Amino acid sequence: MSDHHVYKKIEIVGSSKISIENAIENALAECAKSVRNMDWFEVAETRGHIENGKVGHYQVTLKIGFRLSTS
Repeated sequence: MSDHHVYKKIEIVGSSKISIENAIENALAECAKSVRNMDWFEVAETRGHIENGKVGHYQVTLKIGFRLSTS
């Protein structure tokens, strides 16, 4: 068994009309379809789109860290 881990970090953007938290959940759910061993995320940016003076949707840029297999 290995006593160390190696990680890779990717950047993705999630969006939602509901909330920032929902944008994060959407991004993680979609990423989990193709990326295994996800361990952590950090919010790099938060922004939104304005429609008629109100929030149209939220966008959140996430950095996702996932473990690479070590032999």
